[in-house]
Amino acid sequence: MQQTLQAVSGQKQQLEIEASETDRALAELEKLTDTAIVYRSVGSLLLKSERQTLLAELKERKELLGTRITVLGRQEERTKERMKELQEKLQEKLRSIGAASN
Repeated sequence: MQQTLQAVSGQKQQLEIEASETDRALAELEKLTDTAIVYRSVGSLLLKSERQTLLAELKERKELLGTRITVLGRQEERTKERMKELQEKLQEKLRSIGAASN
């Protein structure tokens, strides 16, 4: 369960970093005019693209990342709650075993 929590937290953190980078790219594109020459990275290549196309793609990507971050956040909270419940049950059982042996 601890490993699951760490994996979910790691995924969420990676997506938050990607969302931050997407925000920065959007901010820079917003500063440009439609006539500006822009490029997008595709693997190891830079391909010429249109500003409006890139804006639309980045906005869609930002929305998708936000949704995934929200889902992972909920999963993270559920996992934490489940771990807490299991810990409380274990402590309760240990107390009852200790009380029975006295």
